[in-house]
Amino acid sequence: MPAGTDIMTHSPVSLRPDPSRTVLRPFDVGDPKGFEQAEPRAHRIADRVRHMDADLLRDELRRVLENLGERHYDVEDVVLRRFEEVKDRAGCVGMDQDRARLIGAYFTEEYSFESAALFNPSILALEDQAGVPEGGVRFALSLRGIGEGHLSSVTFRIGTWDPKYGFRVDPPSAHAITPQIERGVSKDDGSYTRIRFEGAKDPSEAILFPVTPSQSRGIEDLRMTRFVEDDGSVRPLGTYTAFNGVEARSELMEAVDFQVFDLRAMTGSAASAKGMALFPRRINGRYAMLGRQDGENLWYLESDDLTHWDGGEIIIRPEMFWEYVQIGNCGAPIELDEGWLVITHGVGSVRNYCIGACLLDRDDPRRVLKRMHLPLVHPSPKERDGYVPNVVYSCGALVHDRTLLLPYGVADNFTSFASVPVDDLLAAMK
Repeated sequence: MPAGTDIMTHSPVSLRPDPSRTVLRPFDVGDPKGFEQAEPRAHRIADRVRHMDADLLRDELRRVLENLGERHYDVEDVVLRRFEEVKDRAGCVGMDQDRARLIGAYFTEEYSFESAALFNPSILALEDQAGVPEGGVRFALSLRGIGEGHLSSVTFRIGTWDPKYGFRVDPPSAHAITPQIERGVSKDDGSYTRIRFEGAKDPSEAILFPVTPSQSRGIEDLRMTRFVEDDGSVRPLGTYTAFNGVEARSELMEAVDFQVFDLRAMTGSAASAKGMALFPRRINGRYAMLGRQDGENLWYLESDDLTHWDGGEIIIRPEMFWEYVQIGNCGAPIELDEGWLVITHGVGSVRNYCIGACLLDRDDPRRVLKRMHLPLVHPSPKERDGYVPNVVYSCGALVHDRTLLLPYGVADNFTSFASVPVDDLLAAMK
């Protein structure tokens, strides 16, 4: 029996982790347990800067600003903002601007957010398609980056696909924007955290790294979708896994021009699991979601509230040899004339992760019309080695002119691309 189908066209393009890409983030340090002192450590650090020789302070500040300015915008403003955040607990009163900036720098660190891995992509067609080659599409990619301490963040890329040249991904910016973090309350969706990347010139400059307690150990596996409201307005939405080191749960992201992101916690029993994927429109007047809250089966859920999810029902169970351990989604469902195309993942022997697909009824997505009996993509000798071997996985695909465009992660390490005519994919289902 063959390991999988042979209907995909695989691209030579791949995206690999780059340790030179960094973002500035807060650095906090305190006394270890049992060694606490009456004067907090932040006070002691600031006091040392306060008594620094003027020439030494000037030279060190110049060195810091020149070094960071090579790959970060507005460094002086960033470290000054950081000073404003720490000045009260550091006991800073009456500081001149240079000492304030240097104190801010002592409480800032450069973080290489994709030094270890760049994988588990999702893809979204951009609203602006100006200048795209005939028959092509311009898209945004989200990617999970892993850096120091196995901490997961989300980064973005812009690319194009067309029938002649296939996949092309723009080089990322040499700079990353340090975000401004706001918190507020929306009357519709409850509390949210707004991440603002002012001055970003390219989506690749926006890095979503953990900023709330629920995400303290990672923002993982963003599944983007172009959600269309009943009035025709479009909202770029996505679900992701927030991990705090103990629990993983699903949360919601909304993007505004890839410069402002609202992150919202989700509630309900189903949201306490990972791997949720939002349908790109309401179904019979209600929001709809795919989930895997039992860790084994593919579930269907509906809700009147975008951020509250309870209940649901199993619609697909593991049946094929390559999904005997579990089956789940690989991103938001894609609407076709024939039904809802769902890219799936299955876990089989030796913990091999494969990618498959199924077709759900358009009016009642609880009805499974047909599914693949062999994997669409499976770990191959060329694509199986990495941080976690024998894994191929995606967080979202795109259909353009009846062609499925599938970015996927390999071995929890890097990202590859493939495409297939939708008609060939549907013909491979039973």
